[in-house]
Amino acid sequence: MHRDSQLQNWTAVCGIDEIVPDTGVCALLDGRQVAVFRIGVIEPRVFAIDNLDPNAGAAVLSRGLVGSIGERIVVASPIYKQHFDLHSGECLEAPEHSVASYPARVEGGKVWIAP
Repeated sequence: MHRDSQLQNWTAVCGIDEIVPDTGVCALLDGRQVAVFRIGVIEPRVFAIDNLDPNAGAAVLSRGLVGSIGERIVVASPIYKQHFDLHSGECLEAPEHSVASYPARVEGGKVWIAP
C-alpha cells in the first residue's frame, strides 16, 4: 500500500517536536478536543484520548501527569487524579467514566490521528 493512501483517513495534528516528551497537548480533531501524548525521546510513541475528563466535566486531560501503573501507561487527571489508560481510554478508578481512544502514529515528523 502506498504511504499516502495509508494516511488517507488520518489527520496531522502537530509536529512530534512540538510535544515535550512525556507530556500531552490538546488538538482539534473533527471539532472535538483530543489529548495527544508523546511518550519517549529517541523513538517516541504517541497516544490520543478524549480531552474531556468526565469526572470533572472539564477539558483538561492533556494537562495531566503521565506515568505508569504496572504495565499500563496512564495520565492522571489534574483535577480529581483519576487515571486514564492511554491505550484504551479506560478510567482505572471508575470504568463507567472511561473516554474514547484514537489510533495515533508518527509519520514524517508529524503526529497523525484517525477519527
